[in-house]
Amino acid sequence: MNRRFVTTLVLAVVVGLFVYAFLGFKGKTEAVKVGMPAYDFQREDLTGKQIKLSDYKGKVVVLNFFTTWCPPCIEEAPELQKFEDAYKDKAKLLIIDRQEPKERVQKFVQEKKSTSTYLLDIDDSLAKKYGVVGQPETFVIDRQGIIREHIKGPVTFDSLVQMVKKYE
Repeated sequence: MNRRFVTTLVLAVVVGLFVYAFLGFKGKTEAVKVGMPAYDFQREDLTGKQIKLSDYKGKVVVLNFFTTWCPPCIEEAPELQKFEDAYKDKAKLLIIDRQEPKERVQKFVQEKKSTSTYLLDIDDSLAKKYGVVGQPETFVIDRQGIIREHIKGPVTFDSLVQMVKKYE
């Protein structure tokens, strides 16, 4: 009888875990991946203007997720600015700050003398939709709105140019 009780208990726990796992993940959307359509979003820029990804359909878009305190992000900033200066007519660079106050991002932009478009992802929900787990992470989206590249870690001017040229 003791063995039967233990077997029943173990079976109940296993079934319970499967039910919990199924119900726990039900309703959650999977993060977009390379080859999938980019998740369309609307976020506020540093001037308070609402920016939508779909506003740039027909143009190559580079999404760069970052934070102001991240050393690789800080090192990458001049490369992104160089890309912005050289490619602003050919591709749209959107830099997305993760979970920081607008004032902190504005200070960073002023210190770096950046002219790029910075968007705020205050609740990190956009980063989650894109499966971002660290920073910097960069996505290249082609003219049709399909994600073509996902780079984990810093990018350089040359690497961005090479990727964007493939999808112009």
